[in-house]
Amino acid sequence: MTSAELPSRDEAPARRSLTENVVSAIMQMVSNGELLAGQRLPIEKELSVRLGVSRGSLREGVRALAVMGVLETRQGDGTYVTSLDATSLLSGFSFYADLQVADDATQLLHVRRILESESAALAARTLTDEQLDLLSAVLDRVDTIIEKGVDDDDLAEVIAADSEFHTRIARSTGNRPLAALIESLASRTQRTRMWRAMTERGTVPGAQAEHRAILAELRRRDPDRARVRMETHLMGVEDFSETHPTEASEESDASSQ
Repeated sequence: MTSAELPSRDEAPARRSLTENVVSAIMQMVSNGELLAGQRLPIEKELSVRLGVSRGSLREGVRALAVMGVLETRQGDGTYVTSLDATSLLSGFSFYADLQVADDATQLLHVRRILESESAALAARTLTDEQLDLLSAVLDRVDTIIEKGVDDDDLAEVIAADSEFHTRIARSTGNRPLAALIESLASRTQRTRMWRAMTERGTVPGAQAEHRAILAELRRRDPDRARVRMETHLMGVEDFSETHPTEASEESDASSQ
């Protein structure tokens, strides 16, 4: 875009205002039930006339709502309201978590500990026997790795099993917003856990023992003890992040290259 094509200082705020109006109007249409989950938006020409904005402003508003997880554009098929599930609507939080630097990673881990401790307490009341057996099967995979000896090539599989264990517990609560937040935080604190496993001897067997202790309290249907076990378990990763911010940050940067 050339300098001649750039909006003037007066035009830019005006455009932002029109875009915000589009966002507000479409969200209102969703809120009052005029647009339902999975429903296609009216054609662009019709909607721009209805909202009293140009097609350019309408498109900017639609893009903003797509980032927010409210709308999705399907190539060659139009724009639709998403399923409006917790995972879609909380996608903005995921972006926020992605932007955090090492110093703020500890704060995210702290939030994760609070949420997952309560998740474990809720899960102690809601988990079925089948779900408990699936949790045990996840930990069995890690036991197999530990028995043969954990090396660097195994760490990705161990961390994947770790994440699956925690997300299964969160999902079992039936609280979809809670589960969506936990899944987002678990995936975005994965590198800190990986770095800890690489630098601290005995971390994997220790974490596995803590996972087994959490599972035992879940099987006993004891919310209070499950909460305490989960909090103690996650405190280890949080403490590591506080004492090794530089190392964890460097590993995160290297992993993303």
